[in-house]
Amino acid sequence: MTNAGGNLQLQWERDQHMSRIAFIFPGQGSQVVGMGKELSEQFPEARKVFEQADRVLGFALSEICFHGPAETLNLTENTQPAILACSIAALRVIQRNGLQPLLVAGHSLGEYSALVAADALDFADALRITRKRGEWMQQAVPVGSGSMAAILGLGETEIREICNSIHDFVVAPANFNSPGQTVIAGHRQGIELAGEAALQRGAVRVIPLPVSAPFHCPLMKPAEEKLAKLLNDMAFRDLRIPLVCNVDAQIVQSGQEARQCLIRQVCSPVRWLQSVERMVDQGIREFIEVGPGKVLAGLVKRTCKEVRIASVGDPSAVESVR
Repeated sequence: MTNAGGNLQLQWERDQHMSRIAFIFPGQGSQVVGMGKELSEQFPEARKVFEQADRVLGFALSEICFHGPAETLNLTENTQPAILACSIAALRVIQRNGLQPLLVAGHSLGEYSALVAADALDFADALRITRKRGEWMQQAVPVGSGSMAAILGLGETEIREICNSIHDFVVAPANFNSPGQTVIAGHRQGIELAGEAALQRGAVRVIPLPVSAPFHCPLMKPAEEKLAKLLNDMAFRDLRIPLVCNVDAQIVQSGQEARQCLIRQVCSPVRWLQSVERMVDQGIREFIEVGPGKVLAGLVKRTCKEVRIASVGDPSAVESVR
């Protein structure tokens, strides 16, 4: 009886070792007042992350995460380090149980969390960078002059043709999120024209997004230039866990490549659909979304129905992936 139990345990450990897991990290839009609070209360590893974030940034980021108000949390320069901190808090709790992924990836801002998870970037440096990244992205375009919209039901070729057909305004693909879901960004008037054209081309729906700036399009060039200078001053190590990069869905392992990914992504579309496909091609069969919300889990589910998906942003979810 003991031997049978031992064999079952060995088989379980072997299955765990061979499990093909990727950790994926959410980006802006996943924030909600109260995020990280229960994790901080129940797990010392998470509490230490928030304490470090408050210390590094010089203000109570944890209070903004835990208690808001929403208007303060939704300021881009607060949102970005806040989501990063919540993601790393959840990551530290998972790591204490020994769970390790074969690949990591992050959606836009989430790529910073992924690089911290890969031990390529220090958490403290990532906090400082994302704080400035949010500030510079907001400053790049006057408030109200830019916007973003999700287009449902059209493919990449049609989206690019529509964007190229808009003259006098910048309009570009910003996120290739899942089959039939693409986000465009640019000048507000251009986005409105592109939305009308998309509906005429057969789009199921066009959804204006409540964002403060048109991310991942050429209008972000001023932010890219400032961020490049900051990133070039930061220490990047070679990755302990390979990263699937936003910009081209390629697998990255060197610190220098990772740095360039973060610079290039500011003005380039997030190729999340292609990133998920690349991870599945590499044998990934389970995706664990580490951080607030379940946005990425939904996108993965629409891209590949054969994989397992879990979202880990609260204590009960953390327990479920032990």
